[in-house]
Amino acid sequence: MADQKPLGQLELGIQRARERDRNFHLGGRSFYFFDFDDNIAHLTTPLVIFNKKTGEELFLSSGDWALYHSKIGQSGIYADFEIRFDDTTGSFRYFRDHSTDGLIKLGRKKQIFIEDIEKAIDAPDFHWKGPSWQCFYHAAFNQRPVSLITARGHAPETIKTGINEFVRRKILPIEPNYLSLFPVSYVPTRHELGDSELIFSTSVLKQKAIRASVEKAIELYGYNPHHRFGMSEDDPKNIQMIVQELTRLKSDYPEMSFFMIETHEGQFVKHEISSYGLSSQSAEHFAQLSLFEKT
Repeated sequence: MADQKPLGQLELGIQRARERDRNFHLGGRSFYFFDFDDNIAHLTTPLVIFNKKTGEELFLSSGDWALYHSKIGQSGIYADFEIRFDDTTGSFRYFRDHSTDGLIKLGRKKQIFIEDIEKAIDAPDFHWKGPSWQCFYHAAFNQRPVSLITARGHAPETIKTGINEFVRRKILPIEPNYLSLFPVSYVPTRHELGDSELIFSTSVLKQKAIRASVEKAIELYGYNPHHRFGMSEDDPKNIQMIVQELTRLKSDYPEMSFFMIETHEGQFVKHEISSYGLSSQSAEHFAQLSLFEKT
């Protein structure tokens, strides 16, 4: 049974003591911001595109979506397909919450995010652990303030319930210390981020969510020049926009530290935002545990 398989992450947690923030003695905190899909974990949740002429459905993984979505309907291998935005029948229907009847129509018993996490956990670790999993584990284990900023459109409580499945299965030792949850395609979240007309792109919404999370961190933990913030993201377009927002935040808060963690195609590159541009460094998988806390 799934609950009886080896629990390597739990054993790791038992063997190590919790660590203080790098700048704890100076009043600074390290804040960890994560996209979920293909960063924390790889799920099998599909995206759907439609043939322009026949309406035939084609299912894409989130990894393929990150690579090709900007060209769908325009050029390349998916030039003859289109994205449809109806939350019930469209391209993102598996990335939304549904009523009980809606779930039955999709062949699901629970909200899709929760069910897909359960399915992932039943597979071997190397199938589902994303490039930032160790960093996420480290942040949860040490109770660093964590923000989840995802393109998904589930309710925040659905996201929490899905994450708690890692805790229930003893893969995470403790629930993350949430600073904020921003599923930016969830309509109430879009309104919260100022998108009352529902016209902002995912990239713009993620920019706004990052700024809102930084401002909430300062509100809750106080202003301190030794605070450190980092965002993990795999989508190339989002990465570009996130770097722009972090650069603006660095201008607003020049004494604080800001990092962009690029996990595109499984790589792990740490970019520090400075007044002079980006300083980049590739990191090995084992080197993630203190990602934003050591130079």
